[in-house]
Amino acid sequence: MSGRLILVRHGETEGNVAKILDTRVPGRPLTERGVAQAKAFGAGLAVPPRRLFSSQALRARQTAQHIESVTGVPARALDGLAEVFVGELDGSSTEAAHETFQAIYKSWHLGELDRRLPGGESGRDVLDRYLPVLEELRRTHLSDGADGDVLVVSHGAAMRLVGMTLGGITPPFTTNNHLDNTETIELLPRYAGTEFNGWECTRWGRFTPPFGNEAEPDADNPMG
Repeated sequence: MSGRLILVRHGETEGNVAKILDTRVPGRPLTERGVAQAKAFGAGLAVPPRRLFSSQALRARQTAQHIESVTGVPARALDGLAEVFVGELDGSSTEAAHETFQAIYKSWHLGELDRRLPGGESGRDVLDRYLPVLEELRRTHLSDGADGDVLVVSHGAAMRLVGMTLGGITPPFTTNNHLDNTETIELLPRYAGTEFNGWECTRWGRFTPPFGNEAEPDADNPMG
């Protein structure tokens, strides 16, 4: 089995606690609990990853740095891996702002990728900047069939949209199951000989395949 691409949601921030739509870079730092989550994630890895990356957001870089402190694997921040940019909704914690975000975000999972958040991104914008970065990581670090995972510390809403797209997971599972801080979406590259043949999702948060079961909505905290 080749190494996996493991997308890791960053540790807790004050924005998460206050349910603030915090999507501008650099954004808020980790809380003390978020630091502990990041260190515990690193310590819980069976083996160190082959490579460790993060988005440019402060909370993601800090999470990766704490994983680095435990594993010894150097962390590197990359462009393109940021959270969904919510535009005019950024900085808000109102019920109305969350309802607007959720309505548009969930429509992306139903195929309406060109719907745009007010002053922010469309689903297609998110995928167009995010997927090429993952493809380059796959080509560079996961195409030789060797063991060793690539960890990418990123953000909940972007991760779920990417996980749905690459892993072939469908709603309502993708819209009903958000990711807690430091939970993962794990993707295994598949090859036919030496030719890349797509991704298999092997974990989504606390769930493993099959993902087609009916899922009741949970207490959603999608952002960060």
